[in-house]
Amino acid sequence: MSTATQLRSALVDSLIEDAPLMEPEWRSAAGAVPRELFTGSYFRPVAGTVPTSYRPVREGDPGWLEGVYSDETLITQLDGRIRPADVTEEAVTGSPSSSSTLPSLVLRMWQRLGVETGHRVLEIGTGTGYSTALGAHRLGDASLTSVEYDPVVGGAASAALKAAGFAPRLIIGDGLRGDPDGGPYDRLIATCSVRYVPLPWLHQVKPGGKILVTLSGWSYANALALLDVAGPGQATGRFLPGYTSFMIARPHDRPPRPTLVLLPGEERPSRIDPAKLDDWTGSWVAQLAAPSAERMGAGAEQILWDVSTGSQARTAPGADGGWTVVQRGPVRLWDRVEQAVQRWQAAGEPHQAGFGITVSAAGQRVWLGTEDGPGWDLPI
Repeated sequence: MSTATQLRSALVDSLIEDAPLMEPEWRSAAGAVPRELFTGSYFRPVAGTVPTSYRPVREGDPGWLEGVYSDETLITQLDGRIRPADVTEEAVTGSPSSSSTLPSLVLRMWQRLGVETGHRVLEIGTGTGYSTALGAHRLGDASLTSVEYDPVVGGAASAALKAAGFAPRLIIGDGLRGDPDGGPYDRLIATCSVRYVPLPWLHQVKPGGKILVTLSGWSYANALALLDVAGPGQATGRFLPGYTSFMIARPHDRPPRPTLVLLPGEERPSRIDPAKLDDWTGSWVAQLAAPSAERMGAGAEQILWDVSTGSQARTAPGADGGWTVVQRGPVRLWDRVEQAVQRWQAAGEPHQAGFGITVSAAGQRVWLGTEDGPGWDLPI
């Protein structure tokens, strides 16, 4: 038995131990797909560096194969262009733009999608192709179509899939448009996050089908939702337990901005503890309330900057206890965040699993508790 096979078997055993309800078909896929073909090289973050530096790890380097078979996300591209093979120095800085998601999350999402033999599935975000290979093993090549935005990433994934013995239908293009020529599909799974559910998806998945997607925004808070498609352009769903995050789809990412300059504004006491925005769900609730804002800072010192209007809000500890907030610009960001967080607190600060989403011709709305409860419109 090769070292790769041994490591793969050990990873599958650990995944089964952590998730004993893993379906046999997915256990078989995890045991059969050689992840090393899809992550021939990757980046490791260098601990303690600010901004984060990344060290390339290439095939044959010490620890390379062990890293491939760790249950970790492996970064494979920076800044939409830099791959490990391109790096000649010891480490580089950049923003992660493509990766191989940790196997436990990939398998958990495939299971949550509820695919069955005979289903036709559309995957948005081929990435390295590892998730695609798992789906092709379970469903067969003819039942799976995968869309990748980046042609370089897509080309590498195509080669890796071929080397692994798979041949699903691959498309290079904007995954937010889905597959206009290939529907209808029974299921859609997205391995990138989006600010709202793209309307083409809701017309390419047949009524009764399901969409599994992570909703995010310009503050990069994430929540995984499973939607049931009721008809063309119509769906309802709930957000799922756990903590899932993905890189945002490039067409949905925030626009470039100049260097942040904090300007004077109107000051008042804050009605909430700013540290609530450091909570997983608290940060997401704040993002729902101020979807065009980027969040920086931590604890009592939070900064919100609305990319579209230039509006700002910043908090600080109060001189006599409590906290203060300074706001400026046409959008009172902290006013909106306070109201949303207070509604969430009044409901007992539930995890995102306490929220749902409704999509219709009227718009897309995330709600707390029930459809007639407090809600926020997504920025379509």
